[in-house]
Amino acid sequence: MQVGIFAKTFARPTLDETLDAVIGNGLRCVQFNLSCAGLPTLPASITPSEVDAIRHALGVRRIEVPALSGTFNLIHPDPAVVDDGIARLGVLAGVARSLDASIITLCTGTRNPENMWRWHAANRSADAWRDLLTGMERALAATEATGAILGVEPEISNVVESPQQARRLLDELRSPRVKIVMDGANLFRPETVAQMDQVLEGAFDLLGPDIVLAHAKELRPDGAVGDCAVGAGILAWRRYLNLLRTNGYTGPLIIHGVKETEAPASIAYLQQEFAT
Repeated sequence: MQVGIFAKTFARPTLDETLDAVIGNGLRCVQFNLSCAGLPTLPASITPSEVDAIRHALGVRRIEVPALSGTFNLIHPDPAVVDDGIARLGVLAGVARSLDASIITLCTGTRNPENMWRWHAANRSADAWRDLLTGMERALAATEATGAILGVEPEISNVVESPQQARRLLDELRSPRVKIVMDGANLFRPETVAQMDQVLEGAFDLLGPDIVLAHAKELRPDGAVGDCAVGAGILAWRRYLNLLRTNGYTGPLIIHGVKETEAPASIAYLQQEFAT
């Protein structure tokens, strides 16, 4: 495994400055967001020259892009929002192919109309699950020509809120292009932190063979996620990394949920863990 980072961790006026900050921190791997190039995360359209400029900026710095962020609310209560997201996802898949990014990361969505990372009680309804399956099937169709892998992540504020639901989604869709983004911190609620090893091991038992991308975000002592440097919280990093290794994961570990000022300490911590 190598350490990577969300490119948008480094907020800069231009793409070149953003990518220079990435390599200035000793990294050559990012999960990329088109917002770093002054574009929407999911553009309605993009010109060949815009794609060429991004590819060139990455190429001259020898930065790898295993994944693009493609998050939108897949079960938004307004069908028009979902329709627009699916259409834009098809555009993004073409960009991903041009950048040699094999994975597009998704948000499985929430019934909350205002924030796709905010919980809503209706997420657990049969209708929400039905809409998720329909949305995922549409997402697969929109990206079929490119062969993009769609990465979904258990996230407590979304309809796929647990490893068990992620396993159910994989089993019901039965598509080789739907895989798992694993983020150890996102597996926990405050009340489950005391069962750290059991929660991690259970998630890998269910999802280990289907992991295509791993995220590194810290878990705070209060059970909340992010907003502190990796290594400064309570996530059992050695256990998490060992579970990734023993399940055959060899891809990058992508840092996110940190401020730019916390990035150097996060990188150093993970690189030290890799060396042990």
